[in-house]
Amino acid sequence: LYRRDGLVRLDQVFLDFLHTGDEALHKKLEQARAHPGGLLPKDESALLIEIAPWLEDFIARLFNIENEVQQLAAQHHELAPLYFCKRQFVQRRAKGKVSDEELAGIDGLALEKELAAEFGEAFSELVFAAKVTQWMDAEAENESRLNKALHYAAWALRTPAGQQHTRQGILFKSPAKLDFQHLLSLETDESAGYPVHRLSHLRERNGFALTDTGTDLMGALDEANYCIWCHEQGKDSCSKGLIQKSKSPDEPPAFKRSELGALLAGCPLEERISEFHMLKTQGVAVGSLAMIVLDNPMCAGTGHRICNDCMKSCIYQKQEPVDIPQAETRTLKDVLALPWGFEIYSLLTRWNPLNLHRPVPKQSSGRKVLVVGMGPAGYTLAHHLMNEGHTVVGIDGLKIEFLPEEISGVNLQGERVPFQAIRSASTLEENLEQRMPGGFGGVAEYGITVRWNKNFLKLIRLLLERREEFALLGGVRFGGTLTADDAFAMGFDHIALAAGAGRPTVLDLPNGLARGVRAASDFLMALQLT
Repeated sequence: LYRRDGLVRLDQVFLDFLHTGDEALHKKLEQARAHPGGLLPKDESALLIEIAPWLEDFIARLFNIENEVQQLAAQHHELAPLYFCKRQFVQRRAKGKVSDEELAGIDGLALEKELAAEFGEAFSELVFAAKVTQWMDAEAENESRLNKALHYAAWALRTPAGQQHTRQGILFKSPAKLDFQHLLSLETDESAGYPVHRLSHLRERNGFALTDTGTDLMGALDEANYCIWCHEQGKDSCSKGLIQKSKSPDEPPAFKRSELGALLAGCPLEERISEFHMLKTQGVAVGSLAMIVLDNPMCAGTGHRICNDCMKSCIYQKQEPVDIPQAETRTLKDVLALPWGFEIYSLLTRWNPLNLHRPVPKQSSGRKVLVVGMGPAGYTLAHHLMNEGHTVVGIDGLKIEFLPEEISGVNLQGERVPFQAIRSASTLEENLEQRMPGGFGGVAEYGITVRWNKNFLKLIRLLLERREEFALLGGVRFGGTLTADDAFAMGFDHIALAAGAGRPTVLDLPNGLARGVRAASDFLMALQLT
C-alpha cells in the first residue's frame, strides 16, 4: 500500500468491486477518469458522492473491519433524530409559536419532569428528539404531548434560565446574529461603583496539556446538518469564495470583503466541504474523509484551531457560520479511532478513487527536488511532489528527532527497513505535557502551543517518511550547511523554498548574521529543543 505498483493493483481490484456491485456507476467512473475535465462541477460532486459509500464498503472489507465501520455508521444514525427535531420542531415551531406571555408562565424544570414521566425514561436531548419525532408522525393523536414539548422547547430556547439549563447540549441552541463591532461577549459588573468588564468565556492554561480537545460526533453532526449543502446549487462559497456581482460584463469577477475587510476567498485548497458534510450526515464516515483528503491530504495539519478561511466565506454572513474546521477534524478523528484507522487515512493520501485526475501516484519522473523547510508548506508540497512521481529530500534547520524504525521504516543510519502496520492510532499519541518536540512541522511544532494537538504532526510525518521516494534531514541550514550550488552539484533538479511566509526580521547591524548572534526565531527553536 506504500508502493505505486501495489496501489495500481489495488485500484483495479476496487474497479472490479464497483463493476460487480453497480455496473452503471462503474461505467460513469471510467468515463469521468478518461475525461476528468469534461464534467460540470455539480455533476462531478454528484458522481463522487455516489462513489463514496462504495469506497467505504471496499475499505471496510480490505481491512476486515466491516463490523466496526457499521457500528460507526450506526452511531451517526442514532443521533439523526436530534437534527431532524432541531430543524423541524425547535427552530420552526418553538422559535415563534409560543407567545412571550405564555413563555413567562412556563416552569421548565417541572415540565421536564412531566416529559420524563411521559417518556418512561430519564430525560435527555436525544430521548426528547426521538419521542417528538415519533409524535410528529401522528400529530392528531399526540396533540397534548406535542404541546408540552413545544412549551419546554420554547423555554429552553428563548429564556435565560432555559439556555443556562441546556447549555451543554446542542438541541436548543440557535445560531447567534453576528455584530462585527461586538464580536466578544463581555460581562460587566458595576457593584464596586465602577464598571469591571470580564470575558464570558476563559480557557485556563496550566502547563502544556491540551486545552481544547475539539467537538464530539454529536457536535460535528450538528455543524454538518446546519450546513445547507450548497454545492448542489453551485454556491458553496465556503470552498470557492463569495463572488461580487460585476457592475459591467467586461469587469472580471472579484471576491467580496467582510465588514472587517477580510477577503472572502473561501478555502485556499477548494476542499469539497459541502460534499463531505452531506456524506457525514448519511453516516458515511470513511467516504467523508476520502472527500476531504481529495483536496486536502494533509488534513491532520488543518481544521480545528488552525484555519478558518472557509468559515469567513460561509453562506451564513449575518449569523454564526458553520464551524467547518470542527467538523473536518472530527471526521478525521472518527476514522483514526477505527482499527487500522491511521493506515486508512494514510492510504487515502496515495490512492483515492474520488480523485478523477490522479487516483494513484504517477510513474517516477526521475526528477529530484530539495524542499527547504518542513513546516505546513514544505510537508504539503513534499506529498504532492511524490504523488507527481518525483523524489523528495526535505531539510529543516531544526534538529529532527528520530522516530522508532518499526513505525517509520527508517533506521538511525537513514536506511530503509521494514515497518509495522499500525492497528491503533492511539499508540502514536503522547501526553503533550511529557511530549518531546520532534523538530518536524515548522511553526506548527514550535509556534502553536496548547490549543492544538501536536500529536497530529507525527501522523503527517509518517505519511511522508514511510515512502521510499522521501528522505528527511534535520539540522541543515540552507545557505549555511547546504548552499544552492551544493544542492545542484548533488544532482537536485529543483529547490523549493518553504522556509516561512513571514518576512525575516534582519537588523541592519554589522555582522548581524554572524555565528552566535541569535534572533527571536532562533531563541524559540532552541527553547523547543532543550
